[in-house]
Amino acid sequence: MKLKRLEALLGNFQQFNNPKIELEQYPTGAHIASRMLYTAENSFEDISNKIVADFGCGCGTLGLAATLLDADHVIGVDVDDESLEIASMNAEELEVEMELIQCEIKNLAWRGQIVDTVVMNPPFGTRKKGADMEFLSVALKVASQAVYSLHKTTTREHIKRAALRDYNASSAEVICELRYDLPKLYKFHKKKDMDIAVDLWRFVPKIKRESSI
Repeated sequence: MKLKRLEALLGNFQQFNNPKIELEQYPTGAHIASRMLYTAENSFEDISNKIVADFGCGCGTLGLAATLLDADHVIGVDVDDESLEIASMNAEELEVEMELIQCEIKNLAWRGQIVDTVVMNPPFGTRKKGADMEFLSVALKVASQAVYSLHKTTTREHIKRAALRDYNASSAEVICELRYDLPKLYKFHKKKDMDIAVDLWRFVPKIKRESSI
């Protein structure tokens, strides 16, 4: 699938009706999501025919992009039931299948590297300190091939150091720097919208013996 077509399809998705600030719910825009998944597939072959998990899937944008790029099976995980309902409706609209699990990432009862690739746009950790690292830690335990994740550019050195030293990564590479368009969703936002510099990371986990859910 061509990049423009992928972006157009993702742009039609329903997004959060009542975003929850405590969960740092912001939609992953079609522009960033399409380039994130397109790069994962066309540069690294990490999506097609792979088992892909979307951590903190929200309305399903990243996971559904993986289905459009011919992932073998996609699992979306999120703690918020309202978001999962929207993700389910988006999947129905696309006429694709995506398994959805309601669970906090830290409580995910997966053991071992049971998916090939994890894609995620985790909370930046501005409301709950360390939330982004919690996601990364779990992702690098359950993925066998790669983890793709968005993190604020200002945290680059911290992310790399923690991934390599503490979280089972054999490599940690910033693929590109992107501008994350942050719409005015909450009352405390002063501006109509703003953009934040974010890094698209590709982490490669150290290989372990295979396990199962």
